[in-house]
Amino acid sequence: MAEKRDYYEVLGVDRNATEDQIKAEYRKKAKKYHPDLNPDDPTAEAKFKEINEAYEVLSDKEKRARYDQFGHAGVDPSYGAAAGGYSGGFGGGFDVDLGDIFNSFFGGGFGGSRSRTSNANAPKRGGDVHVSLPLTFMEAAHGCVKTIQINVMDTCSECHGSGAAKGTQPVTCEHCHGTGYVTVQKQSMFGTVMRSTSPCPVCGGKGKTIASPCPKCSGSGRVKVKRKLEVTVPAGIDDDQSLQLSGRGDAGINGGPNGNVIIVVSVRPDPLFERRRYDVYVNVPISYTQAALGDEITVPTVDGKIKFTVPDGTQPGTVFRLRGKGIQYLNKGGRGDQYVEVQVEVPKKLSREQKAALKHFDESLTVEKNYEKRKGFADRIRKAFGKD
Repeated sequence: MAEKRDYYEVLGVDRNATEDQIKAEYRKKAKKYHPDLNPDDPTAEAKFKEINEAYEVLSDKEKRARYDQFGHAGVDPSYGAAAGGYSGGFGGGFDVDLGDIFNSFFGGGFGGSRSRTSNANAPKRGGDVHVSLPLTFMEAAHGCVKTIQINVMDTCSECHGSGAAKGTQPVTCEHCHGTGYVTVQKQSMFGTVMRSTSPCPVCGGKGKTIASPCPKCSGSGRVKVKRKLEVTVPAGIDDDQSLQLSGRGDAGINGGPNGNVIIVVSVRPDPLFERRRYDVYVNVPISYTQAALGDEITVPTVDGKIKFTVPDGTQPGTVFRLRGKGIQYLNKGGRGDQYVEVQVEVPKKLSREQKAALKHFDESLTVEKNYEKRKGFADRIRKAFGKD
């Protein structure tokens, strides 16, 4: 089995990274390697699974603490299960139970055989399934219904989750007596007796053994299936926001509840609109004549095209506000606004006659009446450098 990579390395974050930093890097990489967005990359699915596995551990405070202390063995009982227990010595002839030490730090997360006895076969919640959902700008703005396909672990229909073939049942593991864990005892050269708890090498921490495994699920009790789900995307959702389908994730173990499906939205850039929270920004080019004389222009909005009157004397870069023409507020009434910035386009490739006419027109204007900015700029130059 290939050696697992460090989870921090997988997500590309420092070991002291905050929850927000971990979440941000996860979303970035999940979108980058999502199989649906990389149909030509045969490695994308494996990378996507590795990213999800790392995030599932590092986003959980308890799992992250165990991982920081003990590495992969702290969060995956089957990792290195056959390697044996911990050995070491402190001297002085003490009989040390590492399970008690772990209990004092983690409140039972790494307890001895007694705490494991009651939990080995307890119902366990299924894992969450994380998927990325690409949307267009308009789909996010107005909401939509999308169909997604996910891979989930489902309860085996053949054995109904027991892992045993028809007509048979799992039996209590004789090696660990159903606890799922065994205590390994070693004595150091100084006489110190060390005890540590590790997953049972016979049953792999399950507390039960199966003589005749179910042929469909190979004794795991669950099988991977592809499932199509219909997702109702609410109007106003934004890039990197998520939706949750409760109970639609991986099936639980030992009768535990299903996990959830977490859908992270990825909104594609739009050629016309830019979104800032619930407001929409759009640039509209107008001619020099339209800016000078005013005109009725066509402006695109998220609801379609509208007519808007540009007043005479409009300056380049002027921004007009269209109230209530922005994005629908998510899960509540009201909408943002749309801001229209006009960009005055200077004509190119004028003919000789057009240049002469334009120059004649410009000479007919007075700076004081028609060019306030030029006049103000000239005044500031004179104050800074003198009348020359």
